[in-house]
Amino acid sequence: MTDTIDYGNLMHRAMRSLIKEVLGDIAKTGLPGQHHFFITFDTMHPDVEIADWLSDRYPGEMTIVIQHWFDNLVVDDNGFAITLNFGDNPEPLYIPYDSIVTFVDPSVEFGLRFDSHEEGEEDAEVVPLENTEDAPEAPMEEAETPDAPAKDAEVVSLDSFRK
Repeated sequence: MTDTIDYGNLMHRAMRSLIKEVLGDIAKTGLPGQHHFFITFDTMHPDVEIADWLSDRYPGEMTIVIQHWFDNLVVDDNGFAITLNFGDNPEPLYIPYDSIVTFVDPSVEFGLRFDSHEEGEEDAEVVPLENTEDAPEAPMEEAETPDAPAKDAEVVSLDSFRK
């Protein structure tokens, strides 16, 4: 038994669970309204499954867009599988939740960022977005998009709640 409650780790698991639930709903019913996602993940995570040419092109991080065209979205307890279009070539991907660096839905000014400070220690941050009209609208052929706009955004770090 420890002397403290590990709120950072609890928040981390809760935010990953939120992503799982949202993607699970999308797999069943599709994307509602103007919702779309920018998901940045660590391509070097040992459980990420992407084509060799994608891992060669994006050896650290890659951002995918789930918006107009996607297929075969399957969500499980550890991650999700999806087929996306890269230059008119459908490619299957498997992305574990633990590999996700950012999850952004600019249509409702919502974002999550998972920062790793030290080996094995991660903090989840809720990142409110304020200028979604400036959010990148990338076609599905583009494998990487710029990060969501950071200007004027307030980042709330879990460190500010720790003693």
